[in-house]
Amino acid sequence: MQQFQYLKPKTLDETLESIDKYRKDARILAGGTDVIVALKGNVIHCKYLIDIKEIKELKGISYSDEIGLSIGAAVSLNDIIESDKVKPSQQILVNAAKTLANVLIRNRATLVGNICNSSPGGDMLPASLLLEGRVCVASVDGNREIKLKDFFIGVKKNVLKENEIVTKVIYPPIQGQGIFIKKSRIKGHDLSQISVAGYLKEDGSLKFSLGAAAPTPILVDDFENYKNKQIAEHREIIADKVMSKINPIADVRATKEYRLAMARYLTCEIAKKLGEGK
Repeated sequence: MQQFQYLKPKTLDETLESIDKYRKDARILAGGTDVIVALKGNVIHCKYLIDIKEIKELKGISYSDEIGLSIGAAVSLNDIIESDKVKPSQQILVNAAKTLANVLIRNRATLVGNICNSSPGGDMLPASLLLEGRVCVASVDGNREIKLKDFFIGVKKNVLKENEIVTKVIYPPIQGQGIFIKKSRIKGHDLSQISVAGYLKEDGSLKFSLGAAAPTPILVDDFENYKNKQIAEHREIIADKVMSKINPIADVRATKEYRLAMARYLTCEIAKKLGEGK
């Protein structure tokens, strides 16, 4: 593995100073399930690896009726799965987390790491988009918030600046039901061939999000209102709109044709289940 200097700042301010100083030569270590693999494979390079796992400001999970669900950058997926802060209307986030790899990796992997890796097939991204998540970003220049629907700009690319770090994700209070389905070649530690998520809000708003179906995770939210309509009866129309938004590729995990077929099938299945209230 390539040589780098390991840094373990004690505070967020120290972290921001290091990132600002080293910029493109630095990488963040939270869970490490993506960055360590990429460093070993020489997919990415860095001179400084900055470990944030033990920074207190980044380790919390909280919920309030005003803000919603807040999840820090150092929070593992198992922490999310086991937390009583996640409300029933946000259960889709837990369901997605349970599909990622296995329990040992979920002890390390973080939600924020999955988001910042920005893979089109990231397991946590469709649910996060449906739950209207936004990331809180910090640097020595100040803080800002970015809606996740504006965050991803390409394959493993996002809008973060060289000296910025995501400190937490916030999901606003939301009422409704979500369903997430992931297809992969094998159970356990395998990236998705395709993933589809749907969410029906109590006000009748319908949204779908797909992973591994385009260069970025896809959000489709321009459906008609289904407050007083039968979603199941309209599932083919819903699927037609979803299909018009995606452009999957063929790779070692699946053919383009398989992804297209499964995207339609899973969209119809989720629409049917949402219509039945399951």
